[in-house]
Amino acid sequence: MKKILSQLNTDKLQMLVNKKLMKQMRHNEELLALERKIECNEKRKIEVVKGHSETRITQLTDAGDKLKDVFYTNHHKWLHKQKEYFYLEERKEFRKASFYRDELVDDFALHSEGDTNTQVYSTNDDQSRNNQPFTYDRLAAVQYAERWWDDHNPHYKNFEVNCTNFVSQCLHAGNASMRGFPNRSSGWWMQQNNWSYSWSVANAMTNFLHHSKTGLRAKKVDRAEQLIPGDLICYDFQGDGRFDHTTFVVAKDEENMPLVNAQTYNSRMRYWAYEDSTAYTPNIQYAFFHIIDDTSSK
Repeated sequence: MKKILSQLNTDKLQMLVNKKLMKQMRHNEELLALERKIECNEKRKIEVVKGHSETRITQLTDAGDKLKDVFYTNHHKWLHKQKEYFYLEERKEFRKASFYRDELVDDFALHSEGDTNTQVYSTNDDQSRNNQPFTYDRLAAVQYAERWWDDHNPHYKNFEVNCTNFVSQCLHAGNASMRGFPNRSSGWWMQQNNWSYSWSVANAMTNFLHHSKTGLRAKKVDRAEQLIPGDLICYDFQGDGRFDHTTFVVAKDEENMPLVNAQTYNSRMRYWAYEDSTAYTPNIQYAFFHIIDDTSSK
């Protein structure tokens, strides 16, 4: 089983290296996402020099009638070349496969990108309770994002949809102070096994950053290239006004475009536009936030 799964995921990875789609692969959302990634790489003049895929089975269960379910992780690595610039992109998937008489009959990712919760959370700013000067340590925030993109810090609660929680941790590592406890609809905080909506929900974080005037705050900019490492991007995949994903900028590519780290679908040094996401739609909208502090000119 492991051999079959390893070969399947190696073949997917080789699609990006050879720019050839797998004929035997069903035309599903994952295939469409891979097609978009190939197209995006061509537009960016990116060459995937080589790649590596590692498969680890974590659980094997008997589903009855000669059917077995396999839970596994798959860690992809791609070495990108853009002009004279090289960088390593990584992703880790948590997947489930089903075998009937040792024949693979189904295989899919367990986590989708984006928050599928349909409730729209908003967060009130709690400016009056925070008078501490804020100096943002971008280096520390980026170092945190690099350390924990594929792991869970035991000092924080982990969520099934963890993208915004991860970005909040990065900001906190960069010296952003919490405020608003214990009102979950106020400020930005996580403590005593409780948290604000803005800490853990993409739409609430977007709303918070729109309105915050003190402590952790941001300037919304028009274009992705205006961001620098330590900034963040919020995603409205459906274009319906509800933001459902958040990523953290850790680097810029050769064309000055952001590369991001994220969780839920754990990714490192991923191109910011997310055209290669199964959640992507042509209606996608972005919110670009440049973090400012008490040393900023604006």
